[in-house]
Amino acid sequence: MKERNIELFKQRQLGLDDTFKFHCTMCGRCCINREDILLPPRDLYAMAKELNFTSKEFFDKYCEVFIGSDTRIPVVRLKPVGSVKRCPLLKDRRCSVHQAKPTVCALFPIGRFMLSEKSEGKLTKQKTGYFFVNPGCGDDSETQTVRDWLNAFGIPLEDPFFKVWQDALINLSMEMQRIEKSVGGELMDDIWSMVFWVMYIDYDMKKDFMEQFTEKQYKMIALLKALPLPKGGKK
Repeated sequence: MKERNIELFKQRQLGLDDTFKFHCTMCGRCCINREDILLPPRDLYAMAKELNFTSKEFFDKYCEVFIGSDTRIPVVRLKPVGSVKRCPLLKDRRCSVHQAKPTVCALFPIGRFMLSEKSEGKLTKQKTGYFFVNPGCGDDSETQTVRDWLNAFGIPLEDPFFKVWQDALINLSMEMQRIEKSVGGELMDDIWSMVFWVMYIDYDMKKDFMEQFTEKQYKMIALLKALPLPKGGKK
């Protein structure tokens, strides 16, 4: 499935100066029937700061967490509201955190992924790829380039967090899958809770996010690697 998705992304891939047609009519349809607004730690931190919350306060009010079926790491998403599964941050058909909206929302209807190239089994190059997603809303009265679209929403072409986060996801996933083979029950729940707390919640809102995150991800991966595991698999 993962390989098929990557191949699909490649087929629909857009370069920075490639064009797509889309004009947002502010209908709000992209904010309903949404169960897929996933939040990396930076988005959670930025929205919390925009509303003068801590990351924990923001999470408790607007989010929920689950364990990724493939990655086996905690995944945070905005918790949909009501039968229409409305984004909890939609107020009077407007985004209440517009200046700090989730990256996936700011990019919409552009998707983004990290394409890794390997040579002799070693990672040699990582490149950010973009693709157009048919939004099912708005209209096609305007022609955009990916570059202009990103610039309009203040999304850097070279986003250092995106690369570091993708690396962290890969490394954390590998460690969590390894640990889960030997640990189960309440102990595994405790490990998931620890990763969730450290990577998503435990931030000083007065300090730079990127410095905190970079330090956290290295320490967390080192800690997971050093965890003493029972021999012989799960008990």
